[in-house]
Amino acid sequence: MKIIKRNKLRRGGFAGLRETRLVMSPKIFRGQQEAGTSAGLSRFVYLADACFLPMGDTRMHAHREIDVISIMVEGRIQHQGSLGHGEELHPDNIQVQRAGGEGFSHNEINPDASKNRMIQLWVIPETPEQAAAYQLFQAPDNGRMRVYGGSPEQDETLAAHTVIEIAHLNATETIKQPGRSLVYVTVGEGVCGKEAIKEGDLVETVDFTFKSLTETKLILIYEI
Repeated sequence: MKIIKRNKLRRGGFAGLRETRLVMSPKIFRGQQEAGTSAGLSRFVYLADACFLPMGDTRMHAHREIDVISIMVEGRIQHQGSLGHGEELHPDNIQVQRAGGEGFSHNEINPDASKNRMIQLWVIPETPEQAAAYQLFQAPDNGRMRVYGGSPEQDETLAAHTVIEIAHLNATETIKQPGRSLVYVTVGEGVCGKEAIKEGDLVETVDFTFKSLTETKLILIYEI
């Protein structure tokens, strides 16, 4: 097991966004990876823990052939773009955008006079030239929810072998994920084996078992 701590990494950003990158795969960032970051997991290539400055935004920009998953932790975001224009994200909303071959453009805006917090993840799609797509989820107060990946026979999430799930745990609850996975703690703290992990920790592990000590929110990334 390897633990990457957010507060040990460089804080950067652009426009009205400030972020710490914890995953920078060489598949996207070859030769540009920041020291101490994870190389990701197969086609999962990027994770950033970000905040928008008061009234800050990313400015309109484009993506192509990438799936972008945004998880709202604190505050809110107003979304502009070629997909889902006019949506507003609140805490525990998860926005999934598939650029596909046609691509999409977007601008995410903090409309408030205070900072907010959002986690963004990128996955390289397995099939090129797919149609662009947009989904918006609300995570449950407690439990585990898949927001990305799964069989092409279902349409609740975008199909992929890479799976992203959100888990919200009450204090003293236990969660397990067999096989290789990456797990990011967005809120709370707990123990994984004999290791204490807390908000801002990214865990690279096999056969993950975690017991929460407080109300805790996790992002789990694995393959099926």
